[in-house]
Amino acid sequence: MTIHIGAKPGEIAETVLMPGDPLRAKWAAETFLDAPECVNQTRGMYGFTGTWRGHRVTIQGSGMGMPSLSIYANELIRDYGAKTLIRIGSAGAMQPQVALRDIVLAMTSSTLSTPSRGIFKELAFAPCADFGLLSAAHDAARAKGVTAHVGGIYSSDVFYDERPDLNEQMTRHGVLAVEMEAAELYIVAARHRVRALAVLTISDHLITGEHLPAEDREQSFGDMVEVALEAAFA
Repeated sequence: MTIHIGAKPGEIAETVLMPGDPLRAKWAAETFLDAPECVNQTRGMYGFTGTWRGHRVTIQGSGMGMPSLSIYANELIRDYGAKTLIRIGSAGAMQPQVALRDIVLAMTSSTLSTPSRGIFKELAFAPCADFGLLSAAHDAARAKGVTAHVGGIYSSDVFYDERPDLNEQMTRHGVLAVEMEAAELYIVAARHRVRALAVLTISDHLITGEHLPAEDREQSFGDMVEVALEAAFA
């Protein structure tokens, strides 16, 4: 048991999927895992452990933003022995060829700031995904017939962004999408020498203003979860 995770020793699997929304963690566990058991509900941040095709899997909410993600990733790795952490979440497209419901596999993640910034001081550390997970996720998406884009994303530390000039430059330089957690996940994973990947579903589009209706999200997010699980155990 840690400050933020109430699971007992042995209740967290080595493979952890991390949606930001704790209720999405509950939905994913009940939809995709066999015999899921709630192992954490401290602060309402649900975590469930079950099996998928015989493999133990934990699905643990991470909260919104990099500071919250950093807390859960650190505790999962240091105190519970997690070896593979895959973020599953939504993102906003920043390129015209990236459409609603597409999946983005984040090879790298740029950011203005993360909770780990103080460690690197003047160094602009470039956090990246585990290549084995990235490659396996791409193969899984292709096998499912899901459109998947591989490249760099932007992890923002604000939701209500007021930097249109920065967005323009990121679009100009090929950044695929924006979300709020992946950069810190990749940095924490690198520090502890574990595997990490962000598998993201496009739910809205910064260029066109389109957004995915709430009733259409579940199936699209289901594809993302399946791709993440396939990648974890490829």
